[in-house]
Amino acid sequence: MQNVNVYENLFNLMKFFVPFLFALCFHEFAHGMVARMRGDRTAEIMGRLTLNPFAHADPVGTFLLPIVGFFSHVPLFGWAKPVPVDERNLKNPKADMFWIAAAGPLSNLFLGACAAFGTAVFFRFNLEAIIERQESALQIADVLKQFVLLNVYLAFFNLIPLHPLDGGKVLARFLPYEVNRKLEDMQTYTSLLLLMLFVTGAAWIIAGPAQWFSEMMLRFTLSTMGMH
Repeated sequence: MQNVNVYENLFNLMKFFVPFLFALCFHEFAHGMVARMRGDRTAEIMGRLTLNPFAHADPVGTFLLPIVGFFSHVPLFGWAKPVPVDERNLKNPKADMFWIAAAGPLSNLFLGACAAFGTAVFFRFNLEAIIERQESALQIADVLKQFVLLNVYLAFFNLIPLHPLDGGKVLARFLPYEVNRKLEDMQTYTSLLLLMLFVTGAAWIIAGPAQWFSEMMLRFTLSTMGMH
């Protein structure tokens, strides 16, 4: 019985961690791709314009904390190494940095939408197996639905308008230079604030809107398949 529980825990961890790792890598890849489109090839030159997880992984943020969070049932907390961007290569740094920063959360919303569509397609062609509660069909459906929520959660979290998150860089597009400079100088304190959100459980405030938004995406895609 104990061995069964160990294998079940490992299986559940892989169901969470593999999609999580891909979502993080795709997020950083999107930053690098848009940076290249805007004139900066730093990420490409440094080997970061790739979906290879080892190019983006941070030992603590990508592996340790998410795995600990999974087993302790705390809100998702993780990150990858930020993609390097040299603003000197950008034609319009303020506008270009806005799109480079926004590319990360938008990439997660894109993945979430793809997963929602994939869920609807899977339900459409495997409805009988799901109704009969066949284990394999239920497992696949669960992974797809969780991938929707995971990406929406990552997008919402990264859009918090604080440095060093993407939301802080997105907000910078609309702030005077000196104001944004002061906010950037406060990154040490805002990073501690973000950490406290997770330690205290306050990060669950993001989970509600993320859950609602992911459910709306799923309902919309299911309705397009004629399923309600």
